[in-house]
Amino acid sequence: MNGLRVAPTVGIVGCVLYLLSLSAPYVIVGEPSAVSAYYSAGVLSPLVLGVFSLVAIIVLAAGREGRTDPSVAAGAGLVVGLFVVGLSLAWALTVPTSLVLGLTESTLIEHHRWAVVAAGLPIPVGSAWFARALGLL
Repeated sequence: MNGLRVAPTVGIVGCVLYLLSLSAPYVIVGEPSAVSAYYSAGVLSPLVLGVFSLVAIIVLAAGREGRTDPSVAAGAGLVVGLFVVGLSLAWALTVPTSLVLGLTESTLIEHHRWAVVAAGLPIPVGSAWFARALGLL
């Protein structure tokens, strides 16, 4: 397997999964004001981190295609990925459980915050793999 092609692709897929996981409550709950309260209840809204994952898509794709220095892309992807996962975890730990359970009767939303954290994990994993394939780690 070519780590120089597959590794950044794993990070890019992680970014897309993260963005999809952020959009899931809008489908499950259906009321945008309730979802807005849910996202703003924690330390930092993960919607802000969604912007960082969009940037990571561009950086990792540019590094994979050689349009930017691959070592810079791997490092930036790793830092952004750790930032996204760490702050998503902080948000997930600080969202009140009563707020989560009051959003809808569906039990899918109960585990959503942990799914957001898990969806962000491939970003730093793919970036670290990319850095290792480049011989940086």
